[in-house]
Amino acid sequence: MAILSVICVLVSGCVVGSASGALATTYPSYTDVQNARSSEAAKKAEIATLNQILATLQSSVDSTQAEAVQRGATAQAAQQNYDDAAAKALKLKGQADDAQARAHHARQEAGQLAARLARSGGSDLSSTLFFNSGDAKILLSELGLASMVKDQSAGVYQKATQSQNVARALTDQADVAKEALKNLAAEAEKAAQAAAAAAVAAAAALTEQRAHQIQLTTQLAILVTNTNQTESDYAAGVEAARQAAAAALAAQRAAAPPAGQVSSGGWARPAGGYISSPYGYRIDPYTGAYALHAGTDLAAGCGSPIYAAHSGTVVLAGPYGGYGNYIRIQNDGDSSFETAYGHIVDGGILVSVGQRVQVGQNIARVGSTGMSTGCHLHFEIHHNGGTQDPIPFMRSMGVELAN
Repeated sequence: MAILSVICVLVSGCVVGSASGALATTYPSYTDVQNARSSEAAKKAEIATLNQILATLQSSVDSTQAEAVQRGATAQAAQQNYDDAAAKALKLKGQADDAQARAHHARQEAGQLAARLARSGGSDLSSTLFFNSGDAKILLSELGLASMVKDQSAGVYQKATQSQNVARALTDQADVAKEALKNLAAEAEKAAQAAAAAAVAAAAALTEQRAHQIQLTTQLAILVTNTNQTESDYAAGVEAARQAAAAALAAQRAAAPPAGQVSSGGWARPAGGYISSPYGYRIDPYTGAYALHAGTDLAAGCGSPIYAAHSGTVVLAGPYGGYGNYIRIQNDGDSSFETAYGHIVDGGILVSVGQRVQVGQNIARVGSTGMSTGCHLHFEIHHNGGTQDPIPFMRSMGVELAN
């Protein structure tokens, strides 16, 4: 009962009662069963829809994570390219600085050489030899060496200057490339951050819907429990109703006078057994046609006795079409009333036409002749040539057929 109480909080429309109490008032109806099944089906449909959403979200998570990995790798590669370009630019700048230093050193050497030549009288070699003929050999040697130093310094300076120009040009190119790569690295970093954020958002959405899935699954489990309990209680109620009806029928049968016993109204029950088919329109079980069932069928056992429902004279006794073996008796007190007895077993007619019979007299035996699907007595009340429902008529005569 505690489970059912919880279920009723979550699912409206259920009926809760004690199994030991007044069961007839607490059993769910078939509508309750249908409502429980409908609620369960609706929740299953909701979960199926959510599963489709989860599949879509999982696909989004997978794609955004793959995108984030790709963007991250691109950003890392762009940063590495930028770092390499920056290192290269720094190296070229060092080379340019070295070339600048060598050019500066070559300028200093050229300056020193020029100063020395100036101190020795300039570049007029003839005058120097004329005024210094005694040291000519030494002077020529010094001048030759100076000339060589001058030529070498000029070459070093020229080469250093060229190296410096090349290094400066490469440094400028490296700086331009470095800036371009820096911009690319920055853009790649932004793209990686955006992709990572998208992956996080997709994962968060998936997590949220998975939590929703858990909630729905829990609700479904409760609904399934409710459906099972409702169906079980409904089945128990149906069985209880069947048992109650059977008990009531047994009580009626016990209280009703036995077949053939004459009532205070002077009539008798024509046979034993329950009513298997009442008077009225129905689908005929033998022909399948919709037609009037002009009597009441009493499901007495094969060969059991059939009694005269009243005193009178036998007007028909023998085969009678779909009735099989048949008897009709005209009432002694009121000739406008007759009773008829159909489907009598072969050889089971115990009276003859014109014979006078007494109420409660054994006139035949139950069978299944004619258009019949099983042993029973087909009993009819005829009044002024037409038929009428035997149950209320016999009840008015103090005889109960509906037991």
